Amino acid sequence: MKRREFIKHLGDKGCVLSREGGKYSIYKNPVTNKEIPVTRHTEIADFTVRKICRDLGIEPPQ
Repeated sequence: MKRREFIKHLGDKGCVLSREGGKYSIYKNPVTNKEIPVTRHTEIADFTVRKICRDLGIEPPQ
């Protein structure tokens, strides 16, 4: 999945950019108060997308 599309999905589900790390952008779900790093590669593997969504407590993109 393209990173741009995934970031848009995170925003649609209510997640916000918490801070920028060295190689990652840290996104936070304010509802569950969980944070997770999202790599800055242009393409993110589907299994990684599903794991990030599961860890943040949101549903993965279709």
